[in-house]
Amino acid sequence: MIRKPLDTPPGSISRREALAVSLGAALPAFSTSAEAPRILPALPTPAHGLHFRTPVTVWDEALPLGNGAMGALVWGDGAPVRISLDRADLWDLRPVPEFHSPEYNYTTMQQWHREGRVKDLVRLYEDPYERPAPTKIPAGRIELALDPAPRFSECSLSLADASACMRFGGGAVLEAIVHAVEPVGILRFTGASSVTPRLIAPAFGGAVSAAPTNQVDTASVGLLGYPPPEQSSGDGWQAYAQQGAEGFHFAVYLAWRGRGVEWQAAWSVASSFEGPDPLALARERVARALDRGFDAMKRTHTEWWARYWHQSAVRLPNAIIERQWYLEQYKFGSASRRGAPPITLQAVWTADNGKLPPWKGDYHHDLNTQLSYWPCYSGNHLEEGLSYLDWLWKIRPACFAWTKRFFDLPGLNVPMTSDLAGEQIGGWRQYTHSATTSAWLAQHFYLHWKYSADRRFLEARAYPYLRDAAVFIEAVTALKRTGGFRSLPLSASPEINDNTPSAWFDSITNFDLALIRWLLTAAAELAGELKQPADAGRWRKVLSEMPEFEYGEDGRLLVAKNYPLPASHRHFSHLMAIHPLGLIDWSGGEPARRTIRASLAELRAKGSDWWCGYSFSWLGNLAARARDAAAAEKALEIFSTAFTLRNSFHCNGDQSGKGYSKFTYRPFTLEGNFAAASGVQEMLLQSHTGVVEVFPAVPEGWKDVSFTSLRAQGAFLISAERRGGAVTRLEVVSEKGGTLHLVSPFSGRQLSIRMSPGQRQILENDPVAYPLYTGTQILLRKLPGPKTRRRPPSFSFEEWI
Repeated sequence: MIRKPLDTPPGSISRREALAVSLGAALPAFSTSAEAPRILPALPTPAHGLHFRTPVTVWDEALPLGNGAMGALVWGDGAPVRISLDRADLWDLRPVPEFHSPEYNYTTMQQWHREGRVKDLVRLYEDPYERPAPTKIPAGRIELALDPAPRFSECSLSLADASACMRFGGGAVLEAIVHAVEPVGILRFTGASSVTPRLIAPAFGGAVSAAPTNQVDTASVGLLGYPPPEQSSGDGWQAYAQQGAEGFHFAVYLAWRGRGVEWQAAWSVASSFEGPDPLALARERVARALDRGFDAMKRTHTEWWARYWHQSAVRLPNAIIERQWYLEQYKFGSASRRGAPPITLQAVWTADNGKLPPWKGDYHHDLNTQLSYWPCYSGNHLEEGLSYLDWLWKIRPACFAWTKRFFDLPGLNVPMTSDLAGEQIGGWRQYTHSATTSAWLAQHFYLHWKYSADRRFLEARAYPYLRDAAVFIEAVTALKRTGGFRSLPLSASPEINDNTPSAWFDSITNFDLALIRWLLTAAAELAGELKQPADAGRWRKVLSEMPEFEYGEDGRLLVAKNYPLPASHRHFSHLMAIHPLGLIDWSGGEPARRTIRASLAELRAKGSDWWCGYSFSWLGNLAARARDAAAAEKALEIFSTAFTLRNSFHCNGDQSGKGYSKFTYRPFTLEGNFAAASGVQEMLLQSHTGVVEVFPAVPEGWKDVSFTSLRAQGAFLISAERRGGAVTRLEVVSEKGGTLHLVSPFSGRQLSIRMSPGQRQILENDPVAYPLYTGTQILLRKLPGPKTRRRPPSFSFEEWI
């Protein structure tokens, strides 16, 4: 199913043509739709949303709205109401001159490291990141003043229809949406005698504060040095056009109309990526929305969200974790849409405090972007997940060019910190210039193929991406070390030892090794699937020349040879082989289980003093893979209660005062949110080994739990119910056909069931045999009867056209 892209195709963007990710870019059709299941989905309830009795007085606790392209944050007490504006492609894309200098290359980096020239390394690789640009930039704010000044009553966010509401004493009510598929926001005030709007542009050319001391405590947007905005207004409208850097410019347009006791307004943010006149484009969108009116706009908006919510659902006994899952699904649907740029650190909710966003609001590929897209696969939101893969594919030309310029090697690697165009923007040298970044990104192409079973995607996207990354890995690991094994010239493990010289290890780290071994294994698998034996053999040969993992005496994974995890640390990079890569898995028997148990025991022993919120989210996934249901539940509950602000945004540091972490700061980033959703799904369904298991890591106390249309590898949609501590029903829909390998929740036996495309099957006990009707859907139930070994089971069949 091809969804209509958001608005018009992009115009000419000179050096950014390699980007081609602006809204509405022509995209190939990779089908991800599926028929709704027989088990009715559990839609979000009012209890899953946000409901505040006190006003929101800071931007990062606001009610979030978004459609992947545009975002808004609704906050304030009514004196005024504030709506912070954002758009995903608002970027300052100034190039970094140092990264085009003669000394910028991998060979010189190695030489300087050997010679201990730390100041030179910092000057070339890290200092540029401390500059204001390149960076994500905000779009400004709408302020609505009511006369007479109202008394705040409550505000709420409804997840079911993605709408914000603010109520005031005397009966005044504000309703607001960012339309689900059109790049426009619209709001309605009822019961207010007078509304005075004001459109405020960021102070890009205004006074500046002191330079920031770090990338969390950022400085004023005025450091960007743009000219003042060109502001304009008329009867019933206000607008501004802002010139940025490198020829980029954007515009915001706000208009309003009074209709009796109703006052309606609409706004749009447009950029020069879409065409030469963003202001005219924004004005046209706003006029069209106001002509249709709030009710008509909300009707089509709600229809999109109804389809979204029918993609998957859960019901959990733990109300905290269930609510957090729905909040994450909501934010994912608001932040990631095909045809729009993918999720950055803050997505479409850039800071509205007069400052640059933390860590430039960029694309961090040493954890942040990857974790943000973990839940889309088993969560059955592949369409939204393609926003990420489309963008990674579009920036390949820039990444090929960077790989050649910096490494002087063939194949594909990706800058670990990048701007919207995929260009390197610098930072800690050991990670921003890692040799294995593309390997981790390649896993997402692999996962989309495994969960969609879309052969066109396999042929056109998945294998080519893995192949190009493997070509680079083959070249960069040509160096042979002791024992004749391949290695990397420089190897690190994010973010062990931060950016000190010791962050590069004398031997290859388990982080780099896990990514290399996974990539070569997966590339060989996909080459085999495509009947390319020469390629498959090539990748298997390179794999055979890589060393094995480094273990401690108790079986735990080390950071590197003779280097155990030194202390509590936020990034579980040394455990990549367990999750997300699955090279060491519970299904591997006792040796693998010993490693998993010992590695997680070490995390517990070192403690969580220096963990961030995303560490708890990741631990939820690791514990689920380890079948430690109690630990998974505890980790996800701590994340939800201690590391999120009241609007559910992940805030990195511990906000609870309970001492879960010594990090107590509150920069907002999203990866912890989405990794938490993934952890819930890992507790309910696992299929990463090719065998489907339902409720693999459900706590003993979760007697009644169910899920609908979670997705398993092979393009199987799984729904299951557990009542009174036992599974009572399991339902499978096959999108593409094939053999379902399933661990029976009734007997524990492994079943292999052939299914044809579109076939539906319900199991209420183990099937012994069944006919296969091509092109039909089959419901399979075991009928109740006497329990006797002599009597064969009987089944009833229902055919569905």
